[in-house]
Amino acid sequence: MKHLTTTDIAQMEQRSRARLINSLSGFKSANLIGSQDDKGCTNLSIVSSVFHLGANPALMGMIIRPDGVPRDTLSNIKQTGSYTINHVSSDIYCKAHQTSARYDANVSEFGEVGLTEEYVEGVIAPFVQESQLKFSLEVREITQLMVNNTIMVIGEIKHIIVDELGMNPDGYIDIEALDTVTISGLDSYHQTKRLARLSYAKPGKELDKLP
Repeated sequence: MKHLTTTDIAQMEQRSRARLINSLSGFKSANLIGSQDDKGCTNLSIVSSVFHLGANPALMGMIIRPDGVPRDTLSNIKQTGSYTINHVSSDIYCKAHQTSARYDANVSEFGEVGLTEEYVEGVIAPFVQESQLKFSLEVREITQLMVNNTIMVIGEIKHIIVDELGMNPDGYIDIEALDTVTISGLDSYHQTKRLARLSYAKPGKELDKLP
């Protein structure tokens, strides 16, 4: 077994350290964040730090790195208060990854990587037409975390668009049926294989497998 201490980690080359630490949290969601500035220029960026915050109200959070370099996604969200989160599937993951390149602020990643803008009435930010599960959000809170100056963006979900293939009658969304992929580390993409859905856990009661 490899044993690394704080000193070992601090002495690693910067990119190697980033790959190591980003791998520790395991599989992460692969999402494209769609946004638009107040002049109408669209932006698309891949993010693996989206997380659930609550169901009532329906809130999602995500972490964006500090403002030391241009962050068009964060800037657009601050300007309009609107953004979309679009699941990445196996047929678009290469295009999704390419959005991490540093394009100029006046260049839309949609056109550069070959993905299609899609709009819904009342939503400023563009969706990704090719995504099978996507939702729009309005900003509720933007907070800078003092520990490392990263930015936490909290949004309330306003619209959900999902292929009926993935929508179960009990509300469960089968993201595997929608071919949603996941990320490990900074650059490794994976398809998943479900083991089972399990019943609500109670003391002294055996678990059941759900459909």
